[in-house]
Amino acid sequence: MRRFILGICLVFAGGIASAAVEIQTITTPEGIDAWVVEERSLPFIAMEVRMEGGANLDRPGKRGAVNLMMALLEEGSADMDAREFQEARESLAASFTFRAYDDTVTVSTRFLTEKSDEAIALLRQALVEPRFDPDAIERVRAQVLAGIEADAKNPSRIAGDTFYAMAFPDHPYGSDMDGTAETVAALTRDDLLQAHRDTVTRAAIHVSVVGDVNSEEAARLVDMLLADLPAEAPEQPGHVEFGLEGGVTVVDFPTPQSVALFGHDGIERDHPDFFAAYVLNHILGGGSFESRLMNEVREKRGLTYGISTFLVPRERTEMVLGQVASSNDRIAEAIEVIRAEWSRIAEDGVTQDELDAAKTFITGEYPLRFDGNGPIADIMVGMQQVGLSPEYVVNRNDFIEAVTLEEINRVAAELLDADALHFVIVGQPEGLETN
Repeated sequence: MRRFILGICLVFAGGIASAAVEIQTITTPEGIDAWVVEERSLPFIAMEVRMEGGANLDRPGKRGAVNLMMALLEEGSADMDAREFQEARESLAASFTFRAYDDTVTVSTRFLTEKSDEAIALLRQALVEPRFDPDAIERVRAQVLAGIEADAKNPSRIAGDTFYAMAFPDHPYGSDMDGTAETVAALTRDDLLQAHRDTVTRAAIHVSVVGDVNSEEAARLVDMLLADLPAEAPEQPGHVEFGLEGGVTVVDFPTPQSVALFGHDGIERDHPDFFAAYVLNHILGGGSFESRLMNEVREKRGLTYGISTFLVPRERTEMVLGQVASSNDRIAEAIEVIRAEWSRIAEDGVTQDELDAAKTFITGEYPLRFDGNGPIADIMVGMQQVGLSPEYVVNRNDFIEAVTLEEINRVAAELLDADALHFVIVGQPEGLETN
């Protein structure tokens, strides 16, 4: 077992306290790797589990199966129907959350220390023995279909769906993991059982445990929960290149305000220049009111209430994306300003003052993320998923501080390409040429 000590600011029920948090890396008797933080201030435990694969493993023609399956895990298991399962969970004052994402399925749980065995036993039952009762399937299917119907009227969702479909036409990233009304309506119980077999496994699993527990007890709970899951899973889709060239796509939609999603190819999370790109994005559009784009598009010209950019280093692709909304008669001007600022920062770089301010903000806000057992567990399992070591929590701000003006300006010139930006605009924009 390895131990890593980090000093962070923790927020608990009694207020804010500085503490040294000790990350322990363990391997359970059943061979499952996990990270553990023992924190005795409150008598409860948080556990996070991520299983790689996610909705990317939907079978052909079964889009939405993994999403629907995960939503059904709390709708009854073993000899308990949905109502009985919820009553049992509530009697333990435990919380279970099951979610599907493109690249993972996740299980989150919070429970009292004194009820740990009962809570883990009930959660294990949900993972290993789901019922998928017909009435539960139809009830949750109706909820998913209602969400799909609502999304079809949401300009932001339309922009995202269109953008990803064009960027990744032959990859699962190119379609919504919720599925379509047609695919979800056609899903059978057998499809859900197959989705469960494909994704709820320990083939590529990441686990963290935080709270009123030591490493030995954490190992026992992890094995109790996960040891009976299948050890193998289907092969996952490979890396996919961003498939959009620069340009503008308009989706006609009757609304007084156009919504735009824009972006181009990005940078891998493990690339040596990632931290420089991270700081650069903060200066460009990730720093809220302090960013270049917010200043140029909103403050100087009043073209939008808000604009943001973000790095998206996904498991199988990477992008730099941004989003903005503006009135139909002004969205063309907003796009012109975005392109100009994108080009200017690539050509001229950032200033030392901008770099210093960005470093101060980024390093200052990082400890605030560790505001309790649940968030710490979530951060740790996310670190595992992207291949970071426990030392990262200690060293992360050093990586930010090490970014130099020369480095960030070189990365700006290499990463940002105004001509490669593709804008998907949902609305009825005026004065825009599409291609």
